Amino acid sequence: MTQKKADIGLVEKVSSLGDLKEIGWESVSVKEEMRKNLIARMKSDQVTFDGILGYEETVIPQIQQAILAKHDFILLGLRGQGKTRLLRQMIYLLDEYMPIVKGSVINDDPFRPLSRFACETLQDMGDDTPISWVSREERFSEKLATPDTTVSDLIGDIDPIKAASQKLDLSHEDSINFGLIPRSNRGIFIINELPDLQPRIQVALLNIMQERDIQIRGFKFRMPLDVCMAFSANPEDYTNRGNIITPLKDRIDAQIITHYPKDIETAIKITAQESWAQREMSVEIQIPDVFRHILEQVAFEARSSEYIDQKSGVSTRMTITAMEQMVSAAERRALLLGVDKTQIRVSDLYHIIPALTGKLELVYEGEQEGAINVAKLIVGKAIVKVYKSHFPDPSKRNEESPSIYEPIGLHFELGNELILGDHIKDEEYREALNEVKGLQSAVTGVMGEATNELDIVAWMDITLEALHQHSMLGKEEINQTTKYTDMLGSMLDQLDTSSGYDLE
Repeated sequence: MTQKKADIGLVEKVSSLGDLKEIGWESVSVKEEMRKNLIARMKSDQVTFDGILGYEETVIPQIQQAILAKHDFILLGLRGQGKTRLLRQMIYLLDEYMPIVKGSVINDDPFRPLSRFACETLQDMGDDTPISWVSREERFSEKLATPDTTVSDLIGDIDPIKAASQKLDLSHEDSINFGLIPRSNRGIFIINELPDLQPRIQVALLNIMQERDIQIRGFKFRMPLDVCMAFSANPEDYTNRGNIITPLKDRIDAQIITHYPKDIETAIKITAQESWAQREMSVEIQIPDVFRHILEQVAFEARSSEYIDQKSGVSTRMTITAMEQMVSAAERRALLLGVDKTQIRVSDLYHIIPALTGKLELVYEGEQEGAINVAKLIVGKAIVKVYKSHFPDPSKRNEESPSIYEPIGLHFELGNELILGDHIKDEEYREALNEVKGLQSAVTGVMGEATNELDIVAWMDITLEALHQHSMLGKEEINQTTKYTDMLGSMLDQLDTSSGYDLE
């Protein structure tokens, strides 16, 4: 909050108001401080918000503009869009240290005191007034707007116990117990999920947002606070439900819309950055890039699914936990088989279902289908979408040239079956895939002979699943074992079982 930055040496050297004057310290408002630090970062090409991906051309420029304009702002976005993380990054726009009147609970500026305590201390001690330094972490506060939040929590109230212990009259200013916002004076105060605040509590913010002062009970005093306010909210709650009072909306200077990753590449980077996939473990888990791609496509499919409530959104936390589940499924298999290395398989994609079902808000049609079935459907669609971006569409038959899938289909039509599962090691897995005639040649014919073995095995595995998703192969899943068969034969077997007659 100063024009002159405070380093450790300066903090240790300056301990009184006189020392502060001697070094020529000049105080500025917190928003001016943030503006100057942002300008310095931008001029030096320093990242403003570290670890925030996908917002470089959309959200971050708008936040920078709001800070340059000294505006309070709100981030509107669905769950899992990094709103809270963005707001917490604002702390790095504050100076590392800031001087206050020692003992002040509201971070009184030694040159512009607000509280009765600071004013009396300065009047009595003058340049000998003791100074303490607060770090940027101590100047940042946030509150989740739960329904039980009160005006006392945010602004303050009379504290009878404090008054009694100090033998003060309840009309004495020192009997006030200041709330979170006054204690954030000369700092940043964040309110998450603003619409959850009761309307009568929102009214208490009006003076702070416009006149920059507070009023507590019947006290006749004005305390012009210096605070930067920022909020987060869900767009549906903010705009449609009427949970934000109009005067408060009017006092928020900037409304910034956040969003989910707009492309797969950005989504992959976010998941890689946030997930606990690179962990210390006794086995090595190899993850072909195509599986990272499919995992992110699952979220994109969910965000367009008719079974999912799109107003609730599909959090990026879903793909983060899904990646951790997928790696853990492979890790568990390796531990049970007693091997020190394994690679991700298609079956591991279906082991992420528990990570999906708890994060998908279903509409009525989705509830009718069931959460597990909807999750499996979305995973299947993601596999098909990624597969068709590299391979010919299995559903399109070209009479002029033979399909690369014909030999594979013929292999199963002849009565052959393929049994895969977590009970077999990678070597056996590869051998089983290679026994399917035409499968390896179909993959290498598209991907090229130079493709590494890890990717070839992955695409062979995915090809079978893609053919099943196109109803060209039958599939049975029993106790973590998958069996691929001829589609027609599988249907006849089911008919035979259900009818009780021997079709032969």
